[in-house]
Amino acid sequence: MLSVLDIFRIGIGPSSSHTVGPMRIARTFVRALAKSGKLDKTARVAVELQGSLALTGVGHGTVDATILGLMGFAPDTTCPDEAAVALDRLRSNKRLKLGGAREIAFDPSGDIELAGHIIPDLHPNGMTLTAYDDAAKQLSKRTYYSTGGGFVASEAQLKRKPKDDRINAGARVPHDFGSAEELLAACEEAGLPIAELVLANEDAFRPRDKTLDGIDRIASAMDQCIDRGLTQRGILPGGLKVARRAPDLWDKLSANPQSNEREQLFDWLNCYAMAVNEENAAGGRVVTAPTNGAAGIIPAVIRFYCEDEGARCTERRRTFLLTAGAIGLLYKQRASISGAEMGCQGEVGVACSMAAGGLAALWGASPQQVACAAEIGMEHNLGLTCDPVGGLVQVPCIERNAIGAVKAVNAARLALHRPETDTRVSLDQVIETMRQTGLDMSSKYKETSQGGLAVNVIEC
Repeated sequence: MLSVLDIFRIGIGPSSSHTVGPMRIARTFVRALAKSGKLDKTARVAVELQGSLALTGVGHGTVDATILGLMGFAPDTTCPDEAAVALDRLRSNKRLKLGGAREIAFDPSGDIELAGHIIPDLHPNGMTLTAYDDAAKQLSKRTYYSTGGGFVASEAQLKRKPKDDRINAGARVPHDFGSAEELLAACEEAGLPIAELVLANEDAFRPRDKTLDGIDRIASAMDQCIDRGLTQRGILPGGLKVARRAPDLWDKLSANPQSNEREQLFDWLNCYAMAVNEENAAGGRVVTAPTNGAAGIIPAVIRFYCEDEGARCTERRRTFLLTAGAIGLLYKQRASISGAEMGCQGEVGVACSMAAGGLAALWGASPQQVACAAEIGMEHNLGLTCDPVGGLVQVPCIERNAIGAVKAVNAARLALHRPETDTRVSLDQVIETMRQTGLDMSSKYKETSQGGLAVNVIEC
């Protein structure tokens, strides 16, 4: 079993698979050089970005993230302002300190190759790094894959045949589950709601207070991202000239909070979701939920439904995130949360499904109703393409998160109004359908910017 704290990661925008993952990979490569005693001999590092990492890598910040990883920056602790200074310095002097220690010459235009023509068989987000000594002799060469949501894997790991359909079979947790059916059966046997069952499993990873601290830290980071997004104005970077809209909408809502409560439900959710994804598009700090491209949905629903007269309810947030995290684990284990593999159904679709389940739990839903809400949230995102204009996580990504947040709330409501015995499609069936749909989907619509809106919207 994975931990729910693996599903929710703090990182920087604009993409978990194209920014967080490559940063972690580059940092891992340098640490491996140091561990093997080869770092002091390294005079050059060459990076080949393959598939989707190359095709949308510039707009998704992959090149800069790779450089920062080589420097030793970590996604969860990186200050965007400090990173910008480091990148400016590199572009000026063409020098880079590997892991903050060994200084080498480094020119991104020559040392990072965008090999978009190479589509790896194991995963579309391939990345090969090679280290050379001062005589141009190869010291080390490794291939890694950024598999979505900030998760990474080596070539050897992906080639290794699993014992079953789980990521890490045989993990010692009290309530092991690899499917929604098994999760619901475990809840029934233990007499526990999903959140409490997952929390008991988390006890196998760390002391409970550490888990709760981690959940609270995730919730706080989501709040901070919304707060920043509600105050920052201007044009987002990248050349599309997309203006931030969340602050103006926030001002209108704050000035007249109860003018039309029914319509304003949508406005508040839209505002919060866009605030997060505008921050993500600007390279700010966000929480992968389960990815950066879909980072606004869960925070928006939590902000609206987990507050009581302006006070943020810790217990409700924990219940939401633990329940949503359990649903995210199912998608990660049984399918994928990578836009390069599944299209946007694997990002916004999964986030919508997670948020629907988490909200249903807050409203007192049974585990079966939670699973039903999650199923509805995904069922109506099946086939959603990932076709970012200009390779930027802006159009249609920002508005798509707003739509996903509203859809998640409706999915939760529909599930609560449906009798538990009146379920035609199970959560496991919809996850498998998403997986099959992603496999059948043309690569043009899977984070390559080679189809859909990306080719029909003219960049200005």
